[in-house]
Amino acid sequence: MSAVLAEPLGRVSPCTPRTVVGFLADGTPYFSPIGQVVADDSHVICHLCGRAFRSVTAHLASHGWTKVEYCQAFGLERSQPLEGAETRKLRATAFSARLVFEPAVRAGSAAGRQRARNGELSRDAANAARGRPFPEQRRQRSRVAMSPLAASHIARVNRDRADQHLAAVAGEVALQEGYGTIGDLVRDKLGAGQSLAAISRQCGLSKDWLTRHLHRIDPSAAEFARSDARAALDARWLPVVRRLGFGDVASYLRQRHVIDHASVNAIAREVGVSFHAAKAALQRHEVTVSPHVTKRRGAELRRREVAAALGAPSIAAYVQRRRQQGWTWREIATESGQPETWLRRQTA
Repeated sequence: MSAVLAEPLGRVSPCTPRTVVGFLADGTPYFSPIGQVVADDSHVICHLCGRAFRSVTAHLASHGWTKVEYCQAFGLERSQPLEGAETRKLRATAFSARLVFEPAVRAGSAAGRQRARNGELSRDAANAARGRPFPEQRRQRSRVAMSPLAASHIARVNRDRADQHLAAVAGEVALQEGYGTIGDLVRDKLGAGQSLAAISRQCGLSKDWLTRHLHRIDPSAAEFARSDARAALDARWLPVVRRLGFGDVASYLRQRHVIDHASVNAIAREVGVSFHAAKAALQRHEVTVSPHVTKRRGAELRRREVAAALGAPSIAAYVQRRRQQGWTWREIATESGQPETWLRRQTA
C-alpha cells in the first residue's frame, strides 16, 4: 500500500472526529490532505468525516459516494486501496481459499491472466486514462521520487526543446523577410535605425520576442543589438562627456562615481539628464551604483581627520583605549570635541 501516514492512529477511535483540513470547491469539508491517504496497519481515515475505518470503501455508501467519485474528488489514484494493511491481508487470505474451491473464481482469474498476457489490460487502461488529468497523489509521488539529477535532466531536455522551437520560429521569420538567418535580419534592421521591438512587430511577433529570446538564438546578434542600443542611448551624453575631457561615457562614469565619489544626482545634473537616466547609464556600463556615495565619502573623511588629530589609527581604537583607561563617554567627547552619539556609532 502506498499510503502516507500523517500521524499515528493507534489511539484514534473510529468514532472520533478529526480537524477539518480544507474545503472542496463545492464547500464540502475534508479531514485528510488532498492526494494522501492517512492510515496505519488497521485503519484508514475517511476524508469526508475524519473517522478511522478498517475499510473506507465499504463506508462510502453511508455518504452516498462511490469509490471513483471519492478518488477523483480527493486526488487519489483509482487503484489506491482504501483499507488498512491488516484488512487487505484478511481479504487476500479469503480470496486464496475461494480461488482453490470456487470454479467461477478460477475461470475469472484465468481469463484475467490471459488478457494481461495479450496486452489487452494495458490497452484498456491506456484508453481509459487518455485525456484524464493526473491525480494529485501521482504528482506528489513524482515530486518525491524525482532526484536532483533527474530534475536537472528533465530541465535540460525541456530547455533544449524550447530552444529548438525558438530556432524554428526565428528561421521561418527570417525566410519570410528575405534573410538567411535571424542575425542577418536583426543587424540590417538595427542599422536602418529600427529597435528590437519594432523589428518584432514587423515580423508578426510580440514586441518583446526578440528582446527575450535573441540571446538564446543568436548570441552575437544579441551582443550587436546591445552595443547598438548602448550607442543610441549614449548619443545624448557624448557632447557633454567630451566637453569635460572624456573619450566615452563609460570612462566618465567610472571617474565621477567610483573615483570622485559623485552621487547619481550630481552626475545627472552635470550631464543634464534625469536621475533615472543617470542610474540606467551606470548599470548599462556595469558601474556599481553606490547609494549616498557623497555622504559616505564625507563621513569617511571626517573619521580619518578626527582620528589623525587625536593621534589614533581610527576612532574605534581611540575610544577603546580611553575606555580601558576608565574614561567616561563625556570625558572622551570633551577631549575629542565630538558628540557622544557620534563616538558611540563609530565603535558600534
